[in-house]
Amino acid sequence: MTVKENIELKVNKSINPEFLEVIDESHKHAGHAGARPEGETHFHINMTASVLNGKSRVERQRLIYNILKEEMAGPIHALSLNLKGTDD
Repeated sequence: MTVKENIELKVNKSINPEFLEVIDESHKHAGHAGARPEGETHFHINMTASVLNGKSRVERQRLIYNILKEEMAGPIHALSLNLKGTDD
């Protein structure tokens, strides 16, 4: 399973978002610190989920970082997030 597929699986299982898009942006960072030749180090997540309603930006980010804590300690070097509640 790729890192991207693992991110999608974990987020879908934990949150069941209405919309989830995981983008591997590793190619944009080739040659930079933290980038591996095989890629899968830099990701961007666009997500809309009702579970995010009423949560602050920091609370939303903490939720995702907690779900992906193993990946953040390993293969993921950078993760950018665009997180919205269904009420946003």
